[in-house]
Amino acid sequence: MPHATTSPTPLLRTRAIGAGHLRAFLAVARHLNFRAAADELALTQSAVSRQIQSLEDEVGIPLFLRHSRAVELTGAGAQLLHAVQPALESIDSTVRQIRQTAGRKSVAITTWASFAAMWLIPRLEAFQRSHPDIDIRIDTGDAVVDLETTDVDLAIRYSKAVDASARSAQPLFGEELVLVASPALLKSGPALRTPADAAHYTLIETGDVHRMPHLEWLSWQRWFAANGCDQLQPPRWLYFNYAHQIVQAALAGQGLAIARLPLVADALAAGDLIEVLPDHRLASPLSYWLLQGPRSHERAEVQAFCQWLMTEADKTRAAMQDEQTIKP
Repeated sequence: MPHATTSPTPLLRTRAIGAGHLRAFLAVARHLNFRAAADELALTQSAVSRQIQSLEDEVGIPLFLRHSRAVELTGAGAQLLHAVQPALESIDSTVRQIRQTAGRKSVAITTWASFAAMWLIPRLEAFQRSHPDIDIRIDTGDAVVDLETTDVDLAIRYSKAVDASARSAQPLFGEELVLVASPALLKSGPALRTPADAAHYTLIETGDVHRMPHLEWLSWQRWFAANGCDQLQPPRWLYFNYAHQIVQAALAGQGLAIARLPLVADALAAGDLIEVLPDHRLASPLSYWLLQGPRSHERAEVQAFCQWLMTEADKTRAAMQDEQTIKP
């Protein structure tokens, strides 16, 4: 009995494919017709056919089934189309954006989300009114961006003085930690005359405060310990990941929060929040710093933004001093 024959297993390619033929692939996949694809790309039909053949050779498997009047995607072709179409659309969109912004004045700033939401963004309208020809890009995230190797112009960072070692570092302001609550919550809740009274309220805290050493100074545990009542527990805890979420919950009357004074000075001045037990503030070991990238010093738009930023920082320092002076 003769042995059954099996077709040889195709040799799998491991080298990454070139991207040059992907536009031809996308055009043929869109029209399912080589002639229509050639018209779209302003190429001859044979040129498009050669590009598709080269792509199939690189992938190692047919991407189209050729019929007499049209073509049809294979399963592999459909799979590739699913990846190629959004990727090329994203690339084209980015290129359009680059072309549109070429030659425009712009300033790119990196900072963390809570600072952007609570301090920087609410003030930006004033800068935009006085500098309508300067575009602003704000990138937020917890990762520290290297100003030496990226196209970011400025960084606003929150660190100890020894950590802000770059020669370009300029101090914006320091901070104190204050207890805050909404007027409505204080009006409806029990009296708050001593630190122990805080334990009668829901307490709002950073969810990572006990897992990340650099956040320990923001903990209620530290505040209670500093005030001689570290054995107390509230009726309920409420945890959030970000400082702006904590302050938003306090504004909504959901509990007491430990807040960073520079970020809530405006809300305190407006009466949206009230400082609770102002004689029991805690010092913070961190400050806010402005750093400039090495290639941004000569650009007038960056220097204009830096000057505006330092002026706004002066206002925040003054507001913090006012809060210290006008303690209820």
